[in-house]
Amino acid sequence: MTTIFEKLLSGELPCAKVYEDDLVFAFMDAGQVNDGHVIVASKKPYETILDIDEETTQRLFLVAKRIAHVVKDVFKAEGITLLQANKDAGWQSVPHIHVHVLPRYKNDGVELVWPRKEPGIERLKELAKLIQVPSL
Repeated sequence: MTTIFEKLLSGELPCAKVYEDDLVFAFMDAGQVNDGHVIVASKKPYETILDIDEETTQRLFLVAKRIAHVVKDVFKAEGITLLQANKDAGWQSVPHIHVHVLPRYKNDGVELVWPRKEPGIERLKELAKLIQVPSL
């Protein structure tokens, strides 16, 4: 299945690109939440962060960071939200790895529902033991 991002990259659908290299490309989100809302996507159609190779991962986030700096300056953003979602349960709407770079302002109407649970330090330690990750 061809994703909408592949169609944008190939020129089958129009897009307003802001960046492109051998691994990633970035373009204005057609559904601008705030002016300056950019999507950074891999050129290769990896579905999620769990599928992407390390080189593309590094480039994806480096480009997102650089674009965030430019967007902050150009649009006088008070903050920046980076959003990278995976699978339906994780809010992913396009099955192609991407990062939203979203300029933010106080009272801009953008919300993130995050129902905090506070299990206590002992439970946190139990959970941490389950996911110890070796150093790079």
